[in-house]
Amino acid sequence: MAPDPWLSMYDSTCHIAQEIAEKIQERNRCQRNGENSMKLNVTIRSLLQNLKVKIDQLKDLLLRAISTRHITQLEGDRRQNLVDDLLTRQRQLEASYKNDGTEPDVIRSNLMTGGVKRGVTNPWLLEETEETSGLNFGEIRQQQQRIIQEQDAGLDALSSVLSRQKQMGQEIGNELEEQNEIIDDLTNLVANTDDKLRSQTHHVKMVDKKSTSCGRK
Repeated sequence: MAPDPWLSMYDSTCHIAQEIAEKIQERNRCQRNGENSMKLNVTIRSLLQNLKVKIDQLKDLLLRAISTRHITQLEGDRRQNLVDDLLTRQRQLEASYKNDGTEPDVIRSNLMTGGVKRGVTNPWLLEETEETSGLNFGEIRQQQQRIIQEQDAGLDALSSVLSRQKQMGQEIGNELEEQNEIIDDLTNLVANTDDKLRSQTHHVKMVDKKSTSCGRK
């Protein structure tokens, strides 16, 4: 199956969000250590703008796919949830970027639990789960990709079932049409036989009448 352009774009957008989170952490460390962070700030601003553009493109493509019924409603809802999650991450990243970096950086456990510590907002996740505990950004991203692949596989299986049911419905419809044609043929045959029978009965009566008349003479 060819890669879905929308899912490919979503994957690259998640990668941008991850990169922004890492750059913000690096910027904060530089500022606390008294190092120049101007270049990092420029990079982060550029990445944030790119993230916004990507999310807007995902929303437009999703709306187009739904309106043209290129995807199912179920898949459309799933992808809308993914876009909503990206929008939440975008707002968190923008809030983290606006922090001047003078506050101590959050430890990783706080970053992953989605909490707020000393004014620093979690730039990546809303809540730590057992599945993500102990995982780094790359591993979390791989886990998300596996979940998406499993969901896609489930949708493919559902599509296959629906396709078979549609084919069975068409075959049943064709069979009903054939049965109706046979019934029509039988009806016509019975009607023709009935007409012939009435004609023959009438003919026999006429012959019998003539025979009776001849016998009387």
